[in-house]
Amino acid sequence: MESVTNTTAEATATMDCDGNTDGFEKVKSKRSRKRKRDTADADMQAEGSGAAKRPQFPAISGDLLRGGSDEMRKVSVPAHRYTPLKENWMKIFTPIVENLQLQVRFNLKTRNVEIKTCKETQDIGALTRAADFVKAFVLGFQVEDALALIRLDELFLETFDVTDVKPLKGDHLSRAIGRIAGKGGKTKFTIENVTKTRIVLADTKIHILGSFQNIKMARTAICNLILGSPPSKVYGNIRAVASRAAERF
Repeated sequence: MESVTNTTAEATATMDCDGNTDGFEKVKSKRSRKRKRDTADADMQAEGSGAAKRPQFPAISGDLLRGGSDEMRKVSVPAHRYTPLKENWMKIFTPIVENLQLQVRFNLKTRNVEIKTCKETQDIGALTRAADFVKAFVLGFQVEDALALIRLDELFLETFDVTDVKPLKGDHLSRAIGRIAGKGGKTKFTIENVTKTRIVLADTKIHILGSFQNIKMARTAICNLILGSPPSKVYGNIRAVASRAAERF
């Protein structure tokens, strides 16, 4: 009797399904959807790894990059740098015009050094290097030190304020600047020689010229001095870091 009852129930269920076939939709299992999604992700990763190689393009001449119009950069000169700029004008003018094939002038009305490309300009990056060179001189670096920005590609300028490291005021700020300079500039010269950088202290502003790694070492040493570390401890730390960097290379 039980088997007969089960058979009747199955037949009734089959009839219900046949009678209402339009009301039901076939549902895909979650496993099959997840499997397809994993397969698509794997294909995308394979395509991405295949396209990860850096493309090689031929060098483009300066005429094509310029697009026919000359570009200009302006560097503003503060009042206290007028006299040094006038005294060293030929040292600034010569490498920009003769080596980089650019045009340069000092606009007396706007007090800006204007640098412009011309037909003879071949290197598209010459304008940026010349602007960095003039900017470094305006910030207070010697012409000979700033000239390295034209000759070398791996040099950078970094500027930060003493109060960016620690909010100091009054005599506390003066003592922090004194710790960075040292007696007769001894501390500043030591940091420059060990890290192979050039440092300019202009009131509360600090300008550093050098390579990326060397700027990082000099900045760390200066920040430690601002935070109150004694110079002897800072000397030991930067010498240890410099020696490790020399061994690495």
